[in-house]
Amino acid sequence: MSAFWIILTGALVASACGLVGCFLVLRKMAMIGDAISHAVLPGIVIAFLISGSRDSLVMLFGAAIIGLITVFLIQLFTQSGVQSDASIGVVFTALFAVGIVLISLYTRDIDLDLDCVLYGEIAYVPWNTIDFMGLDIGPKAVWGVGLSLLLSIIFISLFYKQFKICSFDPAMAAAVGIPVALFHYLLMGLVSITTVASFESVGAILVVGMLVVPPATAYLLTEKLSRMIVYTVIIGCSSSILGYYIASLLDASIAGSMICVAGGLFILALLFSPSHGVIMRKLKQKKLIQTV
Repeated sequence: MSAFWIILTGALVASACGLVGCFLVLRKMAMIGDAISHAVLPGIVIAFLISGSRDSLVMLFGAAIIGLITVFLIQLFTQSGVQSDASIGVVFTALFAVGIVLISLYTRDIDLDLDCVLYGEIAYVPWNTIDFMGLDIGPKAVWGVGLSLLLSIIFISLFYKQFKICSFDPAMAAAVGIPVALFHYLLMGLVSITTVASFESVGAILVVGMLVVPPATAYLLTEKLSRMIVYTVIIGCSSSILGYYIASLLDASIAGSMICVAGGLFILALLFSPSHGVIMRKLKQKKLIQTV
């Protein structure tokens, strides 16, 4: 039964992260998830200092607030003329440093275990369950990540056309009256909620990897956004299933194995994709030369 919960959690994380990750890849902001994973540190510490509790829900709430502030600052700096990758680097390193300073000043004598609070391990998912009226209703990770996935599905389904146009051509979106800034912050809010909801249960490696690798793989396989989203979910879920069994066979990290499988699929797509594959392009060039 534990294998089922671990695979299900991995598939949910892959779907939730991949859904918003497709738009991040199109916007060339793929590393925003990694930025959030570092930048939320001061939110955890501030939440602990205010509440005096190491309850994970309180700390995750603080992390989510700082995650939203992170994407706001990145957008603000980008609009001010700083390149987007530089904005991401500046914001997450600065906020991460603030978190380190706060820890060194106020939590020296306190066991504030960030690995348990935020950067979790997917192997522990089956044992961290929720009791509702005395009934075990399943792992907390399944509910948390599942709800974040449902939230993303609702918003992206309702505003799919707006998200699509804003991702491909922001100037055109503004010209037809779409509030580009609003949908940018809405997307970034979904990214923040998805990443923070997933970090505690499955770990930062799996979350950041699923935000980037399956969408990047799907991007090589199709030119259509709807297909890209479907391919991303299929690739992410397949990586979770295969990665779990490879980890069991090798007695290795489950999250690491899942991302390794996803990376392997990316390399296959990079080499053999009909439209973007390196080998396929070489073969087409060779055929073209022979015909000439």
